[in-house]
Amino acid sequence: MQLLDLDQVWWLVSPGNPLKSSRNMAPFEQRYESAKRKARHPRIVVSGIERDLGTRYTADTIPALQARFPQTRFVWLMGADNLAQLHRWQRWTSLFRTVPMAVFDRPPRGFHSLYSPAARRFARQRIDPSNARRLAYAEPPAWVFFASKQNPLSATALRRAGGWLRIDEGIPTLDKYGS
Repeated sequence: MQLLDLDQVWWLVSPGNPLKSSRNMAPFEQRYESAKRKARHPRIVVSGIERDLGTRYTADTIPALQARFPQTRFVWLMGADNLAQLHRWQRWTSLFRTVPMAVFDRPPRGFHSLYSPAARRFARQRIDPSNARRLAYAEPPAWVFFASKQNPLSATALRRAGGWLRIDEGIPTLDKYGS
């Protein structure tokens, strides 16, 4: 939040990832409750709004959020592992043209994701991290890559270990699923 000067972070719990098998995926309610337990910070809002919107692809979710919250400036946050395979996402180029993005270095791909098809396609729109606090006001396509101290744990291992977020207060929610 500090790097990007964000008021809040919305943690969108997806009803299902089209690129992953649902066989090994926990039910939505379980993943939602798990996210709430992990993200106990007053400015992190866990939301199931994708389920309410009926969107399956991020390229549909972002415009729906922008229409529902027209006064809100959104920045899409993702790990470098997602940047590495973003070219496999539905209408990924339109996603770059719809919302500014912040990419956080995560092993194992980390800096290698900067050579991915998506990163190469939009390399000229990448901004320096020193300008990241203005990303929410940038006209898409605009994105930033944040290098970080490497943690060898996968996202799954981090969740099992209790997450990486500092534990503070409860989470503001708008309804049962934060939408």
